[in-house]
Amino acid sequence: MVLSAAPGYGARPEVYEIKVHGVIGPPAAQFISESIKNAGSAGAAALLILLDTPGGLDTSMREIVKAIMEAPLPVIVYVHPSGARAASAGTIILIAAQVAAMTPGTNVGAAHPVSIGGIGNEKMDKEMMAKVVQDAQAYARSLAAKRGRNAEWAAKAVRTSASITADEALKGRVIDVVAGSVDELLSLVNGRVVEVGAGRVTLATKGAKIVAVETPFKYTLLSYITDPNVAYLLMMIGFYGILFEIYSPGAVFPGVMGAICLILAFYAFQTVPISYAGLSLIILGIIFFVMELKVASYGLLSIAGAVSIMIGSIMLIDLPSSWLSLSWQSIAAVVAFSIIFFVGVLSYAVKAQFSKVKTGREGLIGEIGSARTDISPAGKAFVHGELWDALSDTPVLAGERVRVIALDGMVMKVKKASEAR
Repeated sequence: MVLSAAPGYGARPEVYEIKVHGVIGPPAAQFISESIKNAGSAGAAALLILLDTPGGLDTSMREIVKAIMEAPLPVIVYVHPSGARAASAGTIILIAAQVAAMTPGTNVGAAHPVSIGGIGNEKMDKEMMAKVVQDAQAYARSLAAKRGRNAEWAAKAVRTSASITADEALKGRVIDVVAGSVDELLSLVNGRVVEVGAGRVTLATKGAKIVAVETPFKYTLLSYITDPNVAYLLMMIGFYGILFEIYSPGAVFPGVMGAICLILAFYAFQTVPISYAGLSLIILGIIFFVMELKVASYGLLSIAGAVSIMIGSIMLIDLPSSWLSLSWQSIAAVVAFSIIFFVGVLSYAVKAQFSKVKTGREGLIGEIGSARTDISPAGKAFVHGELWDALSDTPVLAGERVRVIALDGMVMKVKKASEAR
């Protein structure tokens, strides 16, 4: 039985449209799943996903694929605009869609999985990667077969990172349609019979009203945070905020912001392959800078800290991929900020913490004044513009200079300035 996705007689069909640009991670998966549910509840004829992605997390990709396979309405994945791509995880999402479409000037492929973090040794890495590739191949092949697309190419995209253009994808039965615009796409797919979660439906999309769904702010923010450069900067700001709070207790704001930034950074690092060696070098560099504040190394520890942070930053993202690599601008900015932070801000905080108190009663200890009367053992001393009752273990003549050595209530204990040490 074939159902119709069209609305009632005389009603203009609606197609909900969302944009998914950037890394496929938890925010993108939640947004797509939520959009499928909302579009289905609203009785839309289809959900159109404008896709441009370099790839992302396997777990998030599978969550999206599951939502598409179980969708109550047709999901059209359209690689758009010209110059966009559906790489890595995006390839599998495109293959899983009820309708797969691309704009001229786009490409799809390079779906070979990559590891996130180390496994323990090289042999284990190879064995584990072979299993992961086999699993990913089977997954891509089954989805392509389910949609009547080129299962062999889907497996090849995983196995050898094959990548093809929109026209090649159409000729190779990887996608269904190549269209230059959304309106053209909706006209071309009108009347197609596709399979959704509840059965087979006929698309009624010609002349449909496009309902553009804006990405909620929370998903936009989380997607921005998952950018490797942003996550890296958040991590370093977090480290320095907490360090400043440790060396200057009571400031509160640096510690709070540092903790928030670290939590956000750790959330973002779910989507990028982190090298523990790189992270260790960054922490070691921070330790070198902290030691510089306490050890007279004549700048050698600062140099070692800067070099360690720079090398660690280069190693931090351990995959040479354009969307997973840190920019040199970010690394240079962090190294420069580290030098300024430790040599300037933090050293000032340390000096302020350990410097002699200069205000209040404690600030009087060690100050120089003069004896207004003989002090033997009691008398009067003038210190800091105030006349104090004074005691001295050795006689002090009026007019002699004295140094404050202690305070006992409102009585000042003094010694001759020439004798006090």
